[in-house]
Formats: sequence, C-alpha cells, structure tokens
Amino acid sequence: MTSQRKAGAILGYLNIIVKNLVNLIYTPMLLSFVGQADYGVYQTSNSFVFSLTLLTFGFSEAYVRFYTQRNAHGTEDDIRSLNGMYLMLYLAVCAVALSLGLLFAANVETFFSGSFTSGQVRLAGELMAIMAVNVACTLFSTVFDAYIIAHEQFKYQQTRQMFTTLATPGIAFLLLCAGMGAVGVATAQLSVTVILLLLNARFAYFRLGMRFSFKRFDTALFRAIASFSAWIFVNQVCDLINQSVPNMMLGALASAVTVSVFAVSLQIRQVFYSLSTTMSSVFVPKINRIVAESNDNDVLTRLMTRVGRYQMFLFCWVYCGFVLLGRFFITKWAGAGFIDAYYLICAMTLPVGVPLCQNTGIEIQRAKNKHKARSVVYLCMSLLNVAFTWFASPYLGYWAPAIAYIVSIALGNGLFMNWYYQNRIGLDMAFFWKRNLPVALTAASVLVVCKSLSFFLPVVSWPLFLAWGAAYTVFFTVAMWLFVLDSNEKAGITTRLPLLR
Repeated sequence: MTSQRKAGAILGYLNIIVKNLVNLIYTPMLLSFVGQADYGVYQTSNSFVFSLTLLTFGFSEAYVRFYTQRNAHGTEDDIRSLNGMYLMLYLAVCAVALSLGLLFAANVETFFSGSFTSGQVRLAGELMAIMAVNVACTLFSTVFDAYIIAHEQFKYQQTRQMFTTLATPGIAFLLLCAGMGAVGVATAQLSVTVILLLLNARFAYFRLGMRFSFKRFDTALFRAIASFSAWIFVNQVCDLINQSVPNMMLGALASAVTVSVFAVSLQIRQVFYSLSTTMSSVFVPKINRIVAESNDNDVLTRLMTRVGRYQMFLFCWVYCGFVLLGRFFITKWAGAGFIDAYYLICAMTLPVGVPLCQNTGIEIQRAKNKHKARSVVYLCMSLLNVAFTWFASPYLGYWAPAIAYIVSIALGNGLFMNWYYQNRIGLDMAFFWKRNLPVALTAASVLVVCKSLSFFLPVVSWPLFLAWGAAYTVFFTVAMWLFVLDSNEKAGITTRLPLLR
C-alpha cells in the first residue's frame, strides 16, 4: 500500500502538470471557438448544474470510513450489505439529479433572461440538459470509485484521471471543429464520463471483487451513515457556495463577460487546491486505519505535519512564482481583457495556503466523527459570503465574491480551525506551525527579493518569463536548503539524488 500511495502521489502531480499544460491550450482554444460571452454562459451553466452533486449528501466521503471499520471488525457479508446499500442510494440520487437537471434546463429563461440574450438563454438550456446527464453518470460512478479508493488502488485512479485530462479536450476539439460550439464541449465531457463509468464498474467488479447484497436493508447502519454524512453534506454546501454560487450570482446580477473573468480566476485557483489534495487524498485510508486501530493523536499530528510540510513547500513555490510571473502569463494565455483575473487570483489564493497545508486534518476529523463544528462554522461563513456577494456585486462586480471569500477563509479555515484542531481534536498545532511557518516566511523573503529585481528587468517576453522562472526556482531552492530543511531532510534528498553527495 505504501508503494500505491507513492505511485498515486507521483502520478497525481504528473496529472496536474499534464492537466495544466493541456489547459494552456484548451482554455484559449475554447475562448477562440466560442467567444468570451458564450464561455461565460458555459461556465454559468456548469456551475448551476454542478450544484446537483450536493444530492450525494456526503455519502461518498463516508464510504471509506465505514468500509474500513467493517473490514477491520466485520465480515464479508457486512461489506456486501454496505455495497448494496450504497448502490441503491446512488440509483435514487442519480434519478433525482437527472430530473432536477432537466427541470433546470426547461426553465432556464427564469434564471437568466434578465442578464443573457435570447440566444445565450437557449444555449444555456441545451448545455444544462447535457450536463444533467453528465452529473447523473458521474454520481453513479461514485459507487465504484469509492470502493477503488478504499482499496488504495491509486495507480488505477490516477491513470484514469490522466485519460480524462487528455481525452476530454481531444474530443471537444473535434466537436468544436465540427461547428458544435459550447454544446460540443459539454458533449465531450459526457462521452468521457460514460467511458469512465464503464471502466470503474469493470475494475471494481472483476479486478477487486466488489459484490453487492440486497437481502436486507440495515436500518441501524443507514442511520449511522446518514448521521455521519449530514455534516459532510453541510460542508459540501459551503464548498458549492464558495466555488459555484458566485458564478451563478454574477450571471444573474452582472454580465456573461464578468462571469468569464471570474471563472478564469477560479480555474487558476483550483490548481492550488489540486496541488494540495493530490497528496493528502492518498492518506485517507491510512488515517481511517490509524483512528480505527489506535486513535493515537501523536501519530496523527506527525502525519499531518509531515504531509503539510510538503504541501507548504509546494504551495509557496507555486504561489510566489505566480505573483512574480502571473501578470504576464494571464495576458498572454487568456488575453488582455482578463488582467483583473491576475489580481483576483493573488488575493483569493493567499489565505487558502493555511487550509491547503492542513487538509489531512479534515480526514482526521471525519475519521474521529468530529467534523460537525467545522461544517457549522463554514456554513455561517458561506452565508455571509452569499449575503455580501448579493448586495455588493452590482457595485464591485467580481471583487464582491472575492472579498467575501477571502474573509470567510481567513476566519473559518484559518483562525477557527487551528483552534479546533488544538483544543477539540487533540492535535499539537504548535508543533505543526513550528515546522511549517519557516517555509512560508522564507518563501515570502525570496518573493520580495525577486519582485524587487524584476522592476529592473520586467517580464515582457516568453524568454524572460522562462529565465525568471528558472532564476526564481534556483533562489527558492537554495533558500529552503540553507534556512529551512533539517539534517534528516537534507540527507533524504542527497540519498535520492546521488549528484548532491
């Protein structure tokens, strides 16, 4: 399993690299084919239909915990009953999601007639219908995907994601060339989702031996799952508010062009999330095993700190690099009309550095069944986010949801969660920050030096962009080696890199 985790993490970061390289071509390609306005319609429709994923009510995240408990203390029949319950639940969820999605599509004029043209309203309706089917297929695939994750088959999982990364834009390009526009992009996503559903089902059933039992419906088990999942559901509502609701509200209160600028900033911000979750996700089964077997807070603290330190290194390197080079990149990648996206990304991404280096703590909370308080606080922060965005969007445009997001992350994910980890979960957060704060301070110092020097040699061409990127990386690496890495970390690096011996 250790080799699966290592391979999963390596393949995960390879996926991120490939995905971002693809997006360097894919997003400008979409903008070129469909235009800025239709791209905004596409993003708004996607955000609207994506809200249907809330119908999972957190059941998918609960599966690993309950599977781990039954695998450790139960029988094979218990696992089959769990699988059967999940299959029935998701069949019902998929039916409801599809019905609601088609209902959205049939009544799209009600939502967007005030801000979209008649042609954009018709396009949004077509996109929502296709996306509704896509969401239903995605949700049904979750049954098999959760089983695969519980078995720590990260090599398969990441290979499958690589297929998605490459296949979706490839099929979309062909459909765009055929003149299908944004509808072609949605159709490409649906095609890949159906293929993944079939692959997941085949792998889980034939390779991992996933079986189902429908002999009896375990009411006590269902109540336990529902109670556990309810607070994950609340947290998913908060994520939806932070990720998707701003797009929907901007679409209703502003314009499609405003949505497109904010959508680009969200797309880049999501890269930072993927850098963090790729590493922490491979430890989910291990964390659940530790809690189920020993519940040792010292072991959990050191695991969270070790993973968080790697995440902090990566976050600081990428974030500071973006602050240094991102303005030039955005103007060349998306266009001069998207320059505000650079400032939105810099502002919104900075505070997420704290939760992104602590997201193994989320899994520790869930494994201990102590995630209620986090969900309640996040819900309050998200409601304030919505209220501020609603009232301020007509005046501040895309800066309204950005400001609300920054405040909610700083107060909820930052201040409250660190107090909660220390005083309610039992983790040693003083030890965590003693190990991780020097990384952030050193990275900030490197950024100040490089940013100051860039005023004398600004990034105005791709050769200078690459040269500054290389120079910054060298400065960052040297600074971390001299001022942050301890002797054990240096020894580990030199062992893996013989040239440094």
